[in-house]
Amino acid sequence: MAIIDNDLTMTVLLQSFLCEKGVMIIDLQITKKQQSFIKSSADETLFGGAAGGGKSYGQIVDSLLFALKYPKSKQLILRRTFPELKRSLILTSQELFPKDIGQYKETTKKWQFINGSTIEFGYCESESDVTQYQSAEYDCIRFDELTHFTEYQYIYMLSRLRGANNFPKQVKSSTNPGGVGHAWVKKRFIDTIAPEEIYTDETGRTRLFIPSKVQDNRFLMDSDPDYLKRLESLPEAEKKALLLGDWNIFEGQYFDEFEKNIHVVKPFSLPDYWRRYRVLDYGLDMLACYWVAVDEQSRPYVYKELYQSDLIISEAAKKILEMTDEDIFCTFAPPDLWNRRQDTGKSARDIFAENGVPLVIAKNDRVAGWLSVKEYLKPCIDEVGTVSSRLKIFDTCVNLIRCLPALLRDKKNPSDVAKEPHELTHAPDALRYFCMSYTLPAEKKREEDYRTYEDETQDFITYGM
Repeated sequence: MAIIDNDLTMTVLLQSFLCEKGVMIIDLQITKKQQSFIKSSADETLFGGAAGGGKSYGQIVDSLLFALKYPKSKQLILRRTFPELKRSLILTSQELFPKDIGQYKETTKKWQFINGSTIEFGYCESESDVTQYQSAEYDCIRFDELTHFTEYQYIYMLSRLRGANNFPKQVKSSTNPGGVGHAWVKKRFIDTIAPEEIYTDETGRTRLFIPSKVQDNRFLMDSDPDYLKRLESLPEAEKKALLLGDWNIFEGQYFDEFEKNIHVVKPFSLPDYWRRYRVLDYGLDMLACYWVAVDEQSRPYVYKELYQSDLIISEAAKKILEMTDEDIFCTFAPPDLWNRRQDTGKSARDIFAENGVPLVIAKNDRVAGWLSVKEYLKPCIDEVGTVSSRLKIFDTCVNLIRCLPALLRDKKNPSDVAKEPHELTHAPDALRYFCMSYTLPAEKKREEDYRTYEDETQDFITYGM
């Protein structure tokens, strides 16, 4: 196979051993961003961001070229559900792939090429579905709409990249912002990686993020110029995600008012007289504890974070005390910590108290609590005329900052937060307990007027005169 690459046109010459008719020419129209995706040699590549960037077509073209370049190679293309694949990538492949060099078999959901390569279409609707690939081996795994998958599904499937051949072992993904996996995808590919620059992690594996917007896809812009107008007419949140590829806001986001430039501040020295509180959400899977200072106007500043898993209660209390070097007015915690265990008759609250961390019960009304958090986050104009908010978070509280904007609306009750992915809920739950609790504003101690010895003597002499 030979490839002649000319800007936005890729011509593939297939030699006679691949087709009975001798040399076959396939002209593929691609964008520059699709070209970057195809040429990526990174272990993990993410392509996309905004809608209309040509992600799915890029996946199909790349899978075809990989299959032809590496005889007997094995690829897997995944969507969360199989009907999604059938409506999109399978149809695209059937339109694009020459029938003289391969055949799609409906029974196996595979393309079988005459050089021995295969492209399999699969799904992972639930987390347990990954086990159907337990004994499989692939040279390249492709996730379409990666943010629809959980981090567990992605990490598990990495282990299926294996084989005795010397072909590249890659994961190539495409996606828009939003979905159940938005937070972990953002953390893995967006927050730590400069766009279009290879990033090498601590294990030596490489990652690459290739952003793409509808304006990068001139083929779509030429064939459907009104598509851009339709994106521009979307509600603000959806427009930022799908038109601009903004990873800080997306469809289904619960706290769409959250903005780092408003709510996150650099640490500063807190006045001693500001009243300090602690608030925690505890479970063996995660302890999320936060220190909050309240100023004279009852504005809270979340200034310290403890976020650690696998701590029994006594260990959790010890960690909290180790990180506390200030006077704490009280520590709020959810009502479930007051439930007594049948075997000991003690509650988690009792054990915390025995280990030096007395707790005050917080309200656990979910909807009212989340709405209260929204009130604290609501942008407002402060006393100097700039956009601000009642609640501020020090940028050292990295998990709260990560999880809060990643929470989704519950599909059955849009006023509530979705309970999955569960890992995202610990830090926001702790904040919710604080926002539902009654706190007192700081009171600055009034300094007594300074009086000299002479002043006091004169007062004594003149007393009663």
